[in-house]
Amino acid sequence: MPDPFKLFFTYSQIYQLSYALPIYRAAGGTFLVKNLRKWIQFKKYMRGLGRTIDPVCLLGTPPVKQMGPQKYESLTGVHITPSVENFYPPNDQIINIFTGHGSGDKPYLGKQIYEKMATFDFHFLAGPKSLKKLHDKNVNLHPDKLIKIGNMRFDDYLNNQIDRAREYDRLGIKNRELKNILYAPTWQWGKGSLLMWAHRFSEELGTDYNLIIRPHGHDRMKISKLQRFVKTKQLENIYFSNPSDLARHDTMNDFAVSDLLISDRTSSIVYEYLVTSKPVIVIENDFKETHEMPAHMLIDDIAGHWDKKASISKLVKHSFSNHAGRLADYKSLLNTCFYFNDGKSTQRAIEFIEDVKKELK
Repeated sequence: MPDPFKLFFTYSQIYQLSYALPIYRAAGGTFLVKNLRKWIQFKKYMRGLGRTIDPVCLLGTPPVKQMGPQKYESLTGVHITPSVENFYPPNDQIINIFTGHGSGDKPYLGKQIYEKMATFDFHFLAGPKSLKKLHDKNVNLHPDKLIKIGNMRFDDYLNNQIDRAREYDRLGIKNRELKNILYAPTWQWGKGSLLMWAHRFSEELGTDYNLIIRPHGHDRMKISKLQRFVKTKQLENIYFSNPSDLARHDTMNDFAVSDLLISDRTSSIVYEYLVTSKPVIVIENDFKETHEMPAHMLIDDIAGHWDKKASISKLVKHSFSNHAGRLADYKSLLNTCFYFNDGKSTQRAIEFIEDVKKELK
């Protein structure tokens, strides 16, 4: 008889797994990939992330199986995914839980995405902003399906589990007297600014600050191009973080080592960065296809705004000097957008999973 207590994880893009990893670390489970290419990608970027109590896997990754969607109906257990794009098991022996992969104002691509969202058994909600996004697309689910968890990715940060000195070593930062600026733009969907401004930011900020450039997962292949630019220009204090290399470059690790964030106003990272209580600068753009959000759930009034003409270095300096007066606003917006913020979100998720497992007996 199949084990009714197994956990399964699926995903569309490797970077999305950071939204499911807290559950795996706490409760174990098996990751499912649909083809060999995804299996190789998983082995490359998840190496070393397997739990020591699990069976030994090649490259030390979590357990992973190549399994086409047509075989999902043979599974029994709880299925968790951060991506609606991925196929999920259509049978009464699987409980499907959607975690999402972002807290910004961009909608997911395609009407069918939201139709699928309505078919999940449960949604783990990071905060009121997640719920508002569902309602904005007329995904009106029964309250019993909406589980308030909080942002599980915040737990390590809030519980002081990230060693800032170790993250300096990870990135190879040499001058530790300088403040660290994290530039983490979004991608094409959201009019990401990476190739528009990374060169200028490197030249203008690299003298007085350490600049950490972290592209969106869809733009990770552009890192090598930017590295060549930095080398050609002989720029110092420029570092890169690969969003798909989850074993070494998790977003929260970059949060821990940075002192200020620069990102596009359409990126979810500007809201997730609120957990740090550090200053945020948003780059304006004319992307219009965002969720309708009430003003009290927007960062617009408290973040610094770069108009693309002024000196980014001067704006960074101003943001640091002005931040003390805005700190209360940052903390208030964090609690407006995310539930709990107590470092126990993963614990809540596990407790809920344990409860729903009983339905499979």
